[in-house]
Amino acid sequence: MTAIRLLLVDDDPLVRAGLSLMLGGADDIEIVGEAADGDEVEELVDRTRPDVVLMDIRMPSVDGLAATELLRRRADAPHIVLLTTFHADEQVLRALRAGAAGFVLKDTAPADIVDAVRRVAAGDPVLSPTVTRQLMAHAAGNATGNAADTRRARARARLAVLNDREREVAVAVGRGHANAGIAAELYLSVATVKTHVSRILAKLDLDNRVQIALLAHDAGLLEDTRDA
Repeated sequence: MTAIRLLLVDDDPLVRAGLSLMLGGADDIEIVGEAADGDEVEELVDRTRPDVVLMDIRMPSVDGLAATELLRRRADAPHIVLLTTFHADEQVLRALRAGAAGFVLKDTAPADIVDAVRRVAAGDPVLSPTVTRQLMAHAAGNATGNAADTRRARARARLAVLNDREREVAVAVGRGHANAGIAAELYLSVATVKTHVSRILAKLDLDNRVQIALLAHDAGLLEDTRDA
């Protein structure tokens, strides 16, 4: 099995050392480089070709948000996971919109951080439904008046390209359901749900399910479909 190539980016050398020790012990993960700031990331990605970048969101020169935006413009962009101390941080929300695959808290258990890297490498965002809802609620709390109306109008215009079934799947993704749960709710096979999700991502030019959830939220599609 080919090892997951991982790049670590954090301005704290003790954090980097801890992550290196923790993740380097996994048989299927190879740490191919380390950086102390976001301004080093593009050059290191060119040189090391990582599958996943695990990066602190707050760094002194170029932060994780700016580095994420730069990397996601690349045709060969790696998956990006942000390290943070907050569940619902505005910068994390912006990074997810920019294409980050998710985030992990710095006090996350070591085994869960290893699992997060594996999941992201496999194309699975590392946000639980609870955290997704927290982030969307945070976004709603920071969008008021004209800004909120503009965001909703833009989101609805983007979603207009979806057919009815794809729209239903997008709403279910926004509610935090996994493929199996969506399949049961909409009476589809899991394979069919996966196909719909792939088509939604392609039609909307999105990178992952989290961005589908955020767009469905922005469009106001979840207001009448919240879990009881």
